[in-house]
Amino acid sequence: MERRYKIHLNIIQRMLYVFCRYCIMEDLERDLLIYKGFYFQRKASITGFLENIDDFEIRDDDVFIVTYPKSGTAWCQQILSLIYFEEHRKRTENLETFNRIPFFENCFEDIDFGSRPSPRLFATHLPYYLVPRGLKNKKAKIIYIYRNPKDVMCSYFHFLNTYPIFKAADTIDAFMKQFLEGKVLGNLWFDHIKGWYEHRNNFNIQFMMYEEMKKDLRSSVLKLSKFLGEDLSEETLNAVVRQATFESMKDDPLANYENALYLYFGSKLREGHFLRKGTIGDWKSHMTVEQNERFDKIFRKQMKDFPLQFIWDVNETQN
Repeated sequence: MERRYKIHLNIIQRMLYVFCRYCIMEDLERDLLIYKGFYFQRKASITGFLENIDDFEIRDDDVFIVTYPKSGTAWCQQILSLIYFEEHRKRTENLETFNRIPFFENCFEDIDFGSRPSPRLFATHLPYYLVPRGLKNKKAKIIYIYRNPKDVMCSYFHFLNTYPIFKAADTIDAFMKQFLEGKVLGNLWFDHIKGWYEHRNNFNIQFMMYEEMKKDLRSSVLKLSKFLGEDLSEETLNAVVRQATFESMKDDPLANYENALYLYFGSKLREGHFLRKGTIGDWKSHMTVEQNERFDKIFRKQMKDFPLQFIWDVNETQN
């Protein structure tokens, strides 16, 4: 009797697993477009543009912000907008950062990247193998922002559950499974960061750690401006740092994506803000000990011998 019960329980567990996998794949197919093995946002992608990305003409003074989702993209867009555009810094022009620095792969039909004046600034979540081949001439600049993956995952989970246009897992545990399998926009975090780092010599690229930027924004802005070849006056530097703080951006509709998602997808927040916390170590408020240990085990296996360091807690230095 007990053996029969265990067999039936095992069958039920397998059926539930298959059903959950089916639901996840069904949601992925509805919301995401798979192109060359990479997930794109279906509502924001034009297949014709994706098919011609490799041949997109790169200018020597182009700048690309590259991130895995929820790793500081909007923040870096704000910083670069403040560095490059005086009218943004002095608030004399009413233009959102997502229009100043558009997402490269989300090329809507009314956007003509070719006609944009130089320097052109773009943001992207693309993996290294899908960017235009012209980036490999090492003249255009790439800024890669990386963040500890536990905070990325928790921020991603909250983001998806904040916007009704996205179908998200109901629990952090269910989302962690999707995240660690790469069944999300951006695919597998491990592959994204390792791919870009291992091919860094093919590009003119600067790696920036999100947590270091949080701890010392002023030094990070100076580091970025030096890489970009932009000599900032003390007055400009102070203005950039002041307006690029999390608190300033959260209250600035030009600096976050709350308007963008409504404009492009017709979707408003269920509650809260696009910029939620932006803290270091928020994962500790969401992950159980068991989940953390499970995550660590996979992280150690995936990132063995990887040289970039990570900060997991606000009180840590690099380790």
